[in-house]
Amino acid sequence: MPLTGFQRELLALLARSHSTDRYLAGGSALHVGPASRRFSEDIDLFHDSMASVAASFGQDRVVLEAAGYGLQVLISQPGFIRARITTGDEATNIDWAHDSAWRFMPLVRDEMGGLILHPVDLAINKVLALAGRDEARDFVDTLYAHEHLLPLGAMVWAAVGKDPGFNPTSLLEQLRRRGRYQPEQFARLDLAEPLDLVEAKTVWRATLREANAFIRSRPHEEAGCLYYSLNRDCCVAPDPDIPLADQRLVTHFGAVGGVLPRVGLG
Repeated sequence: MPLTGFQRELLALLARSHSTDRYLAGGSALHVGPASRRFSEDIDLFHDSMASVAASFGQDRVVLEAAGYGLQVLISQPGFIRARITTGDEATNIDWAHDSAWRFMPLVRDEMGGLILHPVDLAINKVLALAGRDEARDFVDTLYAHEHLLPLGAMVWAAVGKDPGFNPTSLLEQLRRRGRYQPEQFARLDLAEPLDLVEAKTVWRATLREANAFIRSRPHEEAGCLYYSLNRDCCVAPDPDIPLADQRLVTHFGAVGGVLPRVGLG
């Protein structure tokens, strides 16, 4: 579980405060799982409105300082606040940030009682992050999401629903430009285990080929959707040679606040 003990301690404390609509997202949310590859350097708390950012930070600051933690504001601007939280020799950053309320799934409760972005939304956000910035951590996270949450092709296909500035082909082309990293870029990450860069690049190239085949197999009118399996109760990549109904799959599109997939097939 590559959240540090200190980070989990902070999240458990903040989860007991029910004063805001904040939710855990970003790398810290993606890496809650036991199979995660890296420790997150910070905690990302997202909010559906800019006003909520300031309100959430003000209330969380009171809770943190009352519990004896040190808090130093590093960045403060409309819609984004970053603070350094310390106790003894331990420290981490917490970001309070505004993000769009458009998502595929409703928020869920994490094991500590706080709200967290649904794993499939975390995965799709990571694909869009990697397309928009060439960061080694986003490359590691996207490969993790591909292996443990949803194949890259299905993530790319759905991601254009959140960012209509892309179509599946153009988004995949942007991702093709990633993966040209040097070992020292990964050495700066706090990884759960060493990364074999040669193997990772080989896997990435194969993943891109699979994603390309997938998006070419789907009908254009379904672009921007997830495919939800009624049998497995999760999102999957459909077999292109079998009708969706025969696979007991339904298309699922996002909305403000996220929506649960429909359970009927007709």
